[in-house]
Amino acid sequence: ARRVLKKFNLDSIYEGQKSVDGEHFMVEDVEDKPGAFRACLDTGLARTSTGAKIFGAMKGAADGGLDIPHSVKRFPGYDKEAEEFSAEVHRNHIFGKHVADYMEHLQSEDSEAFKKQFSRFIKSGVTAASMEDMYKKAHSAIRKDPEYKPKPKKTAPKKRFTAKKL
Repeated sequence: ARRVLKKFNLDSIYEGQKSVDGEHFMVEDVEDKPGAFRACLDTGLARTSTGAKIFGAMKGAADGGLDIPHSVKRFPGYDKEAEEFSAEVHRNHIFGKHVADYMEHLQSEDSEAFKKQFSRFIKSGVTAASMEDMYKKAHSAIRKDPEYKPKPKKTAPKKRFTAKKL
């Protein structure tokens, strides 16, 4: 979201939601300025069940400053029976608290399964306690510099799969 807004010089006009709190947020047009960048969510063949990843991506784009029409009915934390939305539950999902809880549960129950399931987290030094800080750091880094930085291309020698002709 921040990258798109910067491309069209709208990033200074439409800041988006600066604090990640899980609350419902919609961008509104600013008077005497260009309108907010409007996008529509096309789920394609993705399942649209409550808490699906596609709605997490949409929430991130909406919080980033894009004008995406939506409701809270498909976010984690929405209770269909009571018809109310819990922003705290949604915030916990944004910061990976459900994953941290599962990490702690699996670590206490079955350490081998924990090492297999979270091997990349262990290798990176991410623990259940540092999960929220990791996501906060990522959000602040995106806000600070939204530019895309391509990774350097790997130069590997071409591998020959057939034998050379004599």
